Amino acid sequence: MLSDRVSTTCRKYSQAALLLVLLMLPSLSQAQAINKYSLEGEWKGPLTVPGGSLPIQILVTELANGNRFAVLNVVPQRINRIPTAVAQHGDTITFVAEEVGCRFKGVRSTDSKRLEGTWSQPGFSAPLTLEFVPPPPSAPKSFRFPPPYRVQEVSVQNPLDKLTLQGTLTIPAGSGPFPAVVLLSDWGPQNQDGQYGTYKLLGGLADHLTRRGIAVLRCHDRGMGQSGGKDALASPDDRVRDAQAALEFLRNQPLIDIQLVGLVGHGEGGNVALLAAARPQPPAFVVTLAAAGLPGADILSMQPGLGRASAVADTLLNGVIRQNQRHGATTQEQVEKMRAGGSNAAQIQIYLDQQYLRQKAEEKKRLDALSKEQRPLLEIVRQNPDDRAAQAEVAKLLQAATPGLPDSSYVAGAAQLTSPWVRSYLRFYPQRELETVQCPVLLLHGNEDLLVNASANLSVLEKGLKGNKQVQVRRLDGINHLFQAPMTEWPLINGQPSPVFASAAQDAIRNWIQSLAPTVKPSTHPTTAPEIKQAARN
Repeated sequence: MLSDRVSTTCRKYSQAALLLVLLMLPSLSQAQAINKYSLEGEWKGPLTVPGGSLPIQILVTELANGNRFAVLNVVPQRINRIPTAVAQHGDTITFVAEEVGCRFKGVRSTDSKRLEGTWSQPGFSAPLTLEFVPPPPSAPKSFRFPPPYRVQEVSVQNPLDKLTLQGTLTIPAGSGPFPAVVLLSDWGPQNQDGQYGTYKLLGGLADHLTRRGIAVLRCHDRGMGQSGGKDALASPDDRVRDAQAALEFLRNQPLIDIQLVGLVGHGEGGNVALLAAARPQPPAFVVTLAAAGLPGADILSMQPGLGRASAVADTLLNGVIRQNQRHGATTQEQVEKMRAGGSNAAQIQIYLDQQYLRQKAEEKKRLDALSKEQRPLLEIVRQNPDDRAAQAEVAKLLQAATPGLPDSSYVAGAAQLTSPWVRSYLRFYPQRELETVQCPVLLLHGNEDLLVNASANLSVLEKGLKGNKQVQVRRLDGINHLFQAPMTEWPLINGQPSPVFASAAQDAIRNWIQSLAPTVKPSTHPTTAPEIKQAARN
């Protein structure tokens, strides 16, 4: 046992101090962008403490989105599956178990089988070597360590529209009650992960929040997965009823704090969340990610693939995703050539900065041209309520713009532009009902959002919410409409840069939600040597 003086010092260790330590670490996305290599497996070793030793075990999983997930186990002290952050900078690896105030920083050996460094916790530090044990050889390629939280496949009933939405509810480990959110996707039919290509916007955010003490419900959109209905027929008001049904579902779950059930919506999902907040039985809070403030017609004109005969099958941003990936692959290839040719880090950074600015300019030019092309088509639909007449006129314009395609292509493009969803969104004014929203609201927007301009749209939303004294607005530098980190920070997956949800945005969402309920913030428990007090158990 330690002396009373040391124990008192440990008890004074505050969460603020721990957060300061974490802020001093390189960001995960930055670290992964530098010499990314696999750490997946078990890292274990004996920690020498007064009177003996403790077996330290850290299990690391390489996630499909390029991030890493790890848990800490100290079996004799009944420490089980404590979430642990992983940061890498070259051959220096840092593990931080926030919930128990422990930190290990070590350097990888030349044979990649050891991490040699220092274990530290309040009032105690000691050398520690962690040996690598690879995953079981019999495990399938898809093998992943399970997440440190409960995962439930659920059905949500929308009685007003007589349909069922299928989704996943993730609940943190522990006894609760936990704050909870419903995640709402942007326009277009999406699965519960809000997936664009290989990038899972909502899935990644759900994992981040649940591991940090916030329960998350995310459902397949209408017509996706096992959810009923058809997304193409769903207006913003229809989606509001889906959101209300999801809120009611969460309020009836035993581990959920019914006073802290909110909505987090991306794009149109953010506008749906604000509308739900203006209706009876509103959410306790709302977070919007790139929500629109301008009229629906202005936003629709910037949608890639909308009504284009050559890209009818494109969803909202898949074209942008593919172009970004092509840019990323070309850029990475050139970086490797520069390194082989002897270019230093400063020269490579200058090249990356130039490529980023060039890509940004190209995207803006392309989207401006797209808007100019699509506005006349949308105006035809807006002015002509008869689908057949509107489709005939739109098909003629599509044929004139892209001649030589089969007639079926023009017909399909015209049908898409006259779908019930497009017509409803052309009549949609995001600022309606904002004056009745009284719950806390966080408006987040990326300054690099070319599809829904941050300044133009946020100013309208702020004006509509001016009577609400609980509104916070944040513009995030370097972040696009999909809330991705800058391309220069993307990790390499199979040799190619892959987008990740920006850690600055994740932290902003989580910190703001937890600020609404200080009593449920993740606690930093003091630890002692040889005893490490347990913070969370399965």
